[in-house]
Amino acid sequence: MSLVMPILIGLAYAVLMSLIPEPHRRRFNAIMVGGAGAAYLSGGGLGGWEFPFTALVAYCAYRGLESWSFIGIAWLLHTGWDILHHLKGSPIIPFAHDSSFGCAICDPVIALWCFWGGPSLIGLVRARVTRPHTPDAVSS
Repeated sequence: MSLVMPILIGLAYAVLMSLIPEPHRRRFNAIMVGGAGAAYLSGGGLGGWEFPFTALVAYCAYRGLESWSFIGIAWLLHTGWDILHHLKGSPIIPFAHDSSFGCAICDPVIALWCFWGGPSLIGLVRARVTRPHTPDAVSS
């Protein structure tokens, strides 16, 4: 499994989410991570442990309605769950054996963006391109 593709997917997720204005972006991402927390419920292979995990991520998602940090925490929790599934459970996509491994690479990219405050990456690039260049002051 390539490591590059999951990283690119995480970056693409952040770029696409940048199209949603704040505060809707944060709230939408809280809903997304809440759904991700339930991704393994229908056959994840870790039995009854799937339920408390889903409840924990749902709690973080709820707190994430008002906090990017909680959304980031939920994505990191999901990363750990992906690793467990890759090693002991069933893959997140049943017909793609390494899908949980790929998800475990992708999720921290999204988490880092969330811990950064979920900024509009498109807006950051636009600001960088349109900002006039000012040369650094030279000390004498």
